[in-house]
Amino acid sequence: MSTSPGRPPTANGAAADEYWPVPDVFAHLAGRWRVERDVRDLAGGHEGHFTGVTVFGPLDGGGLLHEESGIFTWQGVARPATRTLRFLPGPAPSRAIVRFADGRPFHELDLATGRYVAEHPCAADFYRGEFTVRDAGHWRTVWRVGGPAKDLLLTTDYVRED
Repeated sequence: MSTSPGRPPTANGAAADEYWPVPDVFAHLAGRWRVERDVRDLAGGHEGHFTGVTVFGPLDGGGLLHEESGIFTWQGVARPATRTLRFLPGPAPSRAIVRFADGRPFHELDLATGRYVAEHPCAADFYRGEFTVRDAGHWRTVWRVGGPAKDLLLTTDYVRED
């Protein structure tokens, strides 16, 4: 994706006018997505990769259940990996309240402009995530995780499968 002249690129390389607005976050996310995630340990120099799928299906009581599964390879060792999140309705159709599987708060999400920055303090660590939507079938998250024992960059690309 190219950037516009005079506009600084964001973490994903897109200029601000290249985002795809999402008026209804649940309609946009619902379905099956192919996932590719690169994980970089900026302090230790290690790199890992996750390949799998994320399915956003209906959640009892409203919203979407995010179920991710695949293979995560770290330092040459491949292992199965899963993650479950709950996307609950927010105060507008473009907004969701994201919670961990056990109900603990994670972050808010508002894709009305096609871009959103979320923050999540977790014990001594701090997570900052940038969500960008390119079009109806492509979106990305870039999480920067910092703390006493973590210095990570996680870049995830989602491509619609259905």
